[in-house]
Amino acid sequence: MYLETTWFVIWGVLWAIYFILDGFDLGMGTLMPALAKTDTERRMVLNSAGPFWDGNEVWLITAGGVTFAAFPLTYAVMFSGLYSALLLLLFALIFRGVSFEFRSKLEDPGWRKIWDGIHSLCSFLPALLLGVAFANIFMGIPINADGINEGGLFDLLNIYGLMGGVLFVVMFAYHGAIWLGIKTEGVMHERAVKAAKVAWPFFLGLTVLFLGLTYEFTNLFANYMEYPWLLVILVLAVVGFFLSRASLGAGNLWTAWAFNAVTIGCITMFGVLGMYPRLLPSSLNDEFSMTIMNSASTPLTLKIMLGVALVFVPIVIIYQSWAYKTFSYKVTEEELKSDEAY
Repeated sequence: MYLETTWFVIWGVLWAIYFILDGFDLGMGTLMPALAKTDTERRMVLNSAGPFWDGNEVWLITAGGVTFAAFPLTYAVMFSGLYSALLLLLFALIFRGVSFEFRSKLEDPGWRKIWDGIHSLCSFLPALLLGVAFANIFMGIPINADGINEGGLFDLLNIYGLMGGVLFVVMFAYHGAIWLGIKTEGVMHERAVKAAKVAWPFFLGLTVLFLGLTYEFTNLFANYMEYPWLLVILVLAVVGFFLSRASLGAGNLWTAWAFNAVTIGCITMFGVLGMYPRLLPSSLNDEFSMTIMNSASTPLTLKIMLGVALVFVPIVIIYQSWAYKTFSYKVTEEELKSDEAY
């Protein structure tokens, strides 16, 4: 039980890290049509994410890999039951990655406009799909005794699922606007900061509404009623919310981004820990749920994985910290003249 619980927490933390890191570049891509008016400004948006986006997505692969290796039965049920939604997510991420490389292969404005449109759409869709998917997981998937999802793609588009999707889009947009403000100067910086200030009250309002719907549609609060000390997660999320906005107003964008990262992480862990010990709740019968007990790998496998994680995860963190420090400079028009720029 100890090993299974440890890997459950690691699984949640990996998703939180992914949302924090890939969230800002998905948010920038979503906002690009509204904030970037010229080709140069669109290139500023792309190059603000350029050195980071592929490294950020490593955490998505890691979260999926942990699901496969630590909880293989959950992986099988999740990736078969949510096949259509996950396939849409995969194609959106693929085309988004391609758009970085292809949009500057030709100087033709029409060509670039097409790829910029694909980039924006394929930044918006993953945010929406991830929010819809996780909200439905929190609520419960209609999994039967054979581990088969009796619902379809359109069954995911319920009130609670759609609210989760909208929340993720706005959450990432706010996160991305702050990052764009950090990475740019002049007009783009001003637009980004203004967009963040506009997005914040929507983010706050949607979060409060989502929590209300969570109480109505899910059983997530049960663990918090049983273990009240877990509510510190919500307290930290609230603190992050308001300190992020205060830092934004004071012009301390790095601090604003960091506090919002705390908020995103705490919102994610609130949902994950609320499901414990379930990884994939069943809305038909709780006995059909995928849990850490009935879907985990053998103890030996979990021990070996833990040893590997303790060695390699710090290496990845050190590398990404180096990358963020190395590319922490602002993206200027002069910087766009570099051969390495998108």
